[in-house]
Amino acid sequence: MDPLLIRNFSIIAHIDHGKSTLADRMLELCNAVEKRAMRAQLLDDMELERERGITIKARAVTIWHEHKGQRYQLNLIDTPGHVDFNYEVEKSLQACEGALLLVDASQGVEAQTVANAYLAVEADLEIIPLLNKIDLTHSRPDEVAEEIEHSIGIDATDALHISAKTGKGVEAVLDEVVKRVPPPREKLSDPLRALIFDAIYNEYRGVIVYLRVVDGVIAKGQKIEMKGTGKVFEAVEIGRFTPDMTRTDELGAGEVGYFISNIKRLGDVRIGDTMILHKGPDVEMLPGYAPPSHMVFADFYPTNNGDFDNLREALGTLSLSDSSFSFDPVTSEALGFGFRCGFLGLLHMEIIQQRLEREHDMDMIQTAPTVNYHVDMGGGETIEIHSPGQLPEQYERLLEPIARVQILLPADYIGAMMQICNDHRGVYVRQEYLSQTRVLLVYDIPLAEIIYDFYDKLKSATRGYGTLDYTITDFKAENLVKLRILVNGEDVDALSSMCHADQADQRGRSTIKKLRKAIPRHMFEIPLQAAVGAKIIARENIAALRKDVTAKCYGGDITRKRKLLEKQKAGKRRMRQVGSVDIPQKAFLSVLGDREDSK
Repeated sequence: MDPLLIRNFSIIAHIDHGKSTLADRMLELCNAVEKRAMRAQLLDDMELERERGITIKARAVTIWHEHKGQRYQLNLIDTPGHVDFNYEVEKSLQACEGALLLVDASQGVEAQTVANAYLAVEADLEIIPLLNKIDLTHSRPDEVAEEIEHSIGIDATDALHISAKTGKGVEAVLDEVVKRVPPPREKLSDPLRALIFDAIYNEYRGVIVYLRVVDGVIAKGQKIEMKGTGKVFEAVEIGRFTPDMTRTDELGAGEVGYFISNIKRLGDVRIGDTMILHKGPDVEMLPGYAPPSHMVFADFYPTNNGDFDNLREALGTLSLSDSSFSFDPVTSEALGFGFRCGFLGLLHMEIIQQRLEREHDMDMIQTAPTVNYHVDMGGGETIEIHSPGQLPEQYERLLEPIARVQILLPADYIGAMMQICNDHRGVYVRQEYLSQTRVLLVYDIPLAEIIYDFYDKLKSATRGYGTLDYTITDFKAENLVKLRILVNGEDVDALSSMCHADQADQRGRSTIKKLRKAIPRHMFEIPLQAAVGAKIIARENIAALRKDVTAKCYGGDITRKRKLLEKQKAGKRRMRQVGSVDIPQKAFLSVLGDREDSK
């Protein structure tokens, strides 16, 4: 394929602004999918994506478009919109030369619109602004075009007015892509270099590598070397996504496709690695991707200790298709062996947990999320900890991550939002009016305050119209303490948390009250205590209980008793003993509870 006839582009936007719907219309228009096989959000093929109505994984697809009698190959990448999946967007943009910046003409510019636009600017892409949902009666395209120019600095006077739902203006978008997005700069004559931008594991075919050919040509039957790992594989099958995997004999410079070689070991493939010809000319490695900086950490422990290896295998499989999370073995006195996992945010953590349970049938206990802290040990030595249990007994200062938070909201709710930011130890930076009715608020807020209940309060205070984006800017020393939780007199690391000294009493009481509701009554009284250092700051007791589930069965078939006993046993399956106390899964997440409950 002549690289001059190839266009690589992605669609970037805030959540729910219509990325996947626009991709659907493009597939329909280019006859990439038969009408009987067409469905809404076709590229969102993960069960969780369809259930939640959001894109989690970026998806590549090749479509063909006729323009002025010439047939062009368009490689489209549909990207996620949520802040937790920014790394997916960043990876996708490196495989493109252009980006369609999609903005809802009724909602206007949102926080992730700005963040994703800046990612495209940093990647030096040609940005084409589009105003979507103009078929809605309350759309305001002229005002939104002004917002784009004011907040992002992109000329939106000629922005295309489209409706991804009805298909209006979509053909003009494809023509604009052909005209404005530059063709790949690569050459077919150069030695082969291909970038691995994603991979998935297939039970029958091994690891399937998603690649973008940067230079040269990759053909079926060639011996290919992974430059980073040094592993050599034969190209058993290569092809394009149209959107299903379609075989082809070769992929040329600038093309996007897949590579299959019966790769069985997950460690043989690394996202961001460079593929070259084995025993071919020595070429320079491609830059690849910067490692993601994990902001939220949580521990996963298998309910059954014998499932530890299965959990390791499941996490390894997921990390192949989602390189933005990490996992390391960890041990807890209360919960045994497990893994401490690093995530980009709370939604990212929730998605990984649900994928483990659904796709890999894992039964596990998850601890409450924490952020990473820097501990100044004195003498110039600083260590990083990811959980309260790692905090050393002696140290000089404890530094927590500070996030620069950008909140876009209607001007009517600015007072309520500023109060929420102040309650979460926020420091005011600035505010900007993007239009007469929309305001950009900028605060510096500790990341630990954001991951608890900040997003829920934001949505409540702004009637769902507020959006936020954040980046970690600094680590600052604060008066932080470790809040210890004791169950029946025993310290439970997995329930401990870090908080500001001024909030310790309130947080301790709130946590203990929630634990009292979450932990079932036992045959003996259970004291629950919250402590800072050696000082107990809160206490609740769980009253004793004697429970005979078969008491009402005074006769009849023995299967009635068995049924009740089995039901009781099922309720204990997701519990873990701490001393002689069974603690259910929901108790480990109760420290996430809303602090308002304690007032």
